[in-house]
Amino acid sequence: AMHCESKHLLHCAAMYTWIGIVIYFSVFFRAAEIDVLPIEQYGLVFTIILYYWKCLQFLVLPQCIFQLIGLTFFNSFREKVHLKAAPLLAPFICFRVVTRGLYPRLVKDNLKVNLDVCKRAGLANFTFEVVTDNRIDLAAGRLVREVVVPSAYKSKSGALFKARALQYCIEDDVNRLHDSDWVVHLDEETLLTSNSVAGILNFVEQGMHDFGQGLITYANGEIVNWLNTLSDTYRVADDCGKLRGQLSVFHRPLFGWKGSYVVTRHGAERTITWDHGPEGSIAEDAYFGIMAIQAGYSFDYIEGEMLEKSPFTTCDFLQQRKRWLEGLMLTVHSKKIRLLYKLPLAFVVYSWVFTPLILAQFLITPFFPLPRNALLESIFAFLPAINIYMHVFGVVHSFTQKYRNNVCLMLLHCLGACLTIPYTIVIQVSSVFLLFFGPKKEFFIVKKESTPLIDV
Repeated sequence: AMHCESKHLLHCAAMYTWIGIVIYFSVFFRAAEIDVLPIEQYGLVFTIILYYWKCLQFLVLPQCIFQLIGLTFFNSFREKVHLKAAPLLAPFICFRVVTRGLYPRLVKDNLKVNLDVCKRAGLANFTFEVVTDNRIDLAAGRLVREVVVPSAYKSKSGALFKARALQYCIEDDVNRLHDSDWVVHLDEETLLTSNSVAGILNFVEQGMHDFGQGLITYANGEIVNWLNTLSDTYRVADDCGKLRGQLSVFHRPLFGWKGSYVVTRHGAERTITWDHGPEGSIAEDAYFGIMAIQAGYSFDYIEGEMLEKSPFTTCDFLQQRKRWLEGLMLTVHSKKIRLLYKLPLAFVVYSWVFTPLILAQFLITPFFPLPRNALLESIFAFLPAINIYMHVFGVVHSFTQKYRNNVCLMLLHCLGACLTIPYTIVIQVSSVFLLFFGPKKEFFIVKKESTPLIDV
């Protein structure tokens, strides 16, 4: 325990020192500049435009504050999750894997690994349900059920893609679960760990909240694409920061949450449903989360990590980001969600949409300087500082086990993650253009295996 505490204190010291250095050199180190009189030099209208343009960066501030809260007040370095009660006494848990059925071998291999993890953790009261569009022919048994979604099935609102499959599972004639049971939603490539199973057991046995989520890391096993994996270290830090901050402090996924490692009390899930039409089908996770907040349900953060892989190609990486942006945009613009509940998510979406303009602003600033304000400049320096730090934190979190005794390799990976930041920004900007000028309402599935998929 002492070891974890000292790691956490070291991380906090490093984070605040780094932020302080960036602010000092960006704001206070430079010599005082000659005062500009913008209205006289640029005219009133252009001055107003310049100020608005500069202030677009404030859209990123709310989520950065939550990153800071999560990374400061919660220790992400605990290595073992301890069970608070006997697994035999746990309520019934259904692990639900949703797949198109295009990667049957992957589904079967991961199912075997996940079943072993659950058995080793002492789970007795559980089942795995694989929900698929194309039959996989799993060996059915007490612990495994394959649910094939009929091609003719249509939900009441016309839900599509994953939301349609999830809705099919909770229809009366398909569902076998009781309202007091729990469902753990996984993607076909998600692997459980003994820590995540222990975290889920603690969460469901406590039973205080209806929904929960935990950390996913992307650097397990063989790494197919280093660029995407190092870029995704940001998401690891995002889980430890913003996700943990919002779920632990406010018990609401104010800024959205992920579609995998979603733990739900079955009765609550059936009340919210996944049946929210096409607009709730592209980022079905975020839409569901905001609908649950609006209905008054509470959430919590779950200890323990699950393992996934980053997309294998740049094209898949871009398409994945574009789908998220489109789905979040549809969620924020949904008439079914009241403004108050979607406002924090709107900051996330619009800070993403305005990325090209925010970047352009950095390029034009030298040509059209504005009078400097130390407080504003400090906030503007804090934003990139915390985002750069998050890549480093994500690397440390992802590769600690692998490179525990090799500080040089760890530092090399940290440097690598920082060098992927321009790549991540290019992907982010490209996803915005793809959203506006590319095809709409598609659910792009990233490649999950390096071997060919089945013929369908």
